[in-house]
Amino acid sequence: MALAQTDSDIAHVTDRDPDEAAAVPILLTVLGLLAAWGVSIALWGIPGLYIPALAMVPVIWVALLVISRG
Repeated sequence: MALAQTDSDIAHVTDRDPDEAAAVPILLTVLGLLAAWGVSIALWGIPGLYIPALAMVPVIWVALLVISRG
C-alpha cells in the first residue's frame, strides 16, 4: 500500500460485481463442455457429434420448463 492510498481506494479495487463473479464459473463450464464435445467429435466422428446432442435433449427440455414457470 502506497502512502497516498487510503482504505476506500483499496476497497474500491477489491469490490467485484456479484453477477460478474457468478458468470465466470458458468462460462468456464460451458467452454469446458464445448471443448469436450469437440474432442469427442475428433475421436469418434459423427457419433461423437450427435450422441451428446441427443443426450442433451431432456436437459434442455427441463431448462425450458423451469424458465417458462418463472
